[in-house]
Amino acid sequence: MNGPVSNPGGPAGPTGDAQAPGAAQAAKTAASGRRQFLQQSAAAAGGACAAALGLGLYAKQASSRPAAALRPPGALAEPEFLAACIRCGLCVRACPYDTLRLATLGRPIPVGTPYFDARGVPCEMCEDIPCVPACPTGALDHALTRIEDARMGLAVLIDQENCLNFQGLRCDVCYRVCPLIDTAITLERQHNPRSDRHAMLLPTVHSAHCTGCGKCEQSCVLPGAAAIKVLPHALAQASAAGHYRKGWEEAEKAGGSVIGEQIRLPVRGLDDAAGAHKP
Repeated sequence: MNGPVSNPGGPAGPTGDAQAPGAAQAAKTAASGRRQFLQQSAAAAGGACAAALGLGLYAKQASSRPAAALRPPGALAEPEFLAACIRCGLCVRACPYDTLRLATLGRPIPVGTPYFDARGVPCEMCEDIPCVPACPTGALDHALTRIEDARMGLAVLIDQENCLNFQGLRCDVCYRVCPLIDTAITLERQHNPRSDRHAMLLPTVHSAHCTGCGKCEQSCVLPGAAAIKVLPHALAQASAAGHYRKGWEEAEKAGGSVIGEQIRLPVRGLDDAAGAHKP
């Protein structure tokens, strides 16, 4: 008698039933692992791009600063200042007038370094200069003991067209608020060509005495931007023309002319023009 014949097309045996769910689970686990790996790789790449962008932004900030961003009194030259400043904020804390601020991310100035905006809150020229001794590294030079010797920047009258004094009106506010009035800023008398009978008193800044405190900029009565601005010295001043000899200085040192008697020579063109107008 023949035994039972197995049916190849019939239901799978116990062994087949156990293997099918296990293989599916393994495939599902492998797919999940691949997805997780791809997600982690994408996150890592995004983080690297963000870090590179942040470093690029920081490098840009470290290489430039806006004209309105002025350093505290006694700050070293910008490269030396950036090397010495540890971004501790102690000078900001020591300022009794909340003039100083620490630069934040997004401003074109190295993050964490102290600065002030003259149009917003100028330096009050404290006699004891509390921000300077608060600096632990010498980024603010401790040799500065007189606020009159500070050189935070230089005031420049950049908009003569809108300055009221240059229009022949009497304003004088920038002149009158200057802590070193008649020394750092003076009023220079000039004829008013518009009226032909009045004088204009023009604010004139003297770089040898201007501390760059910013009181003139803050007090300018024009709405919006001021006609007079305090700029870092690197932007406000050109290099001195040391290769030129100034005859008046040489004469003063020598006690008289250093070139002797001058021979008067005719200037070509001018003599002919003068003769043409003779009757």
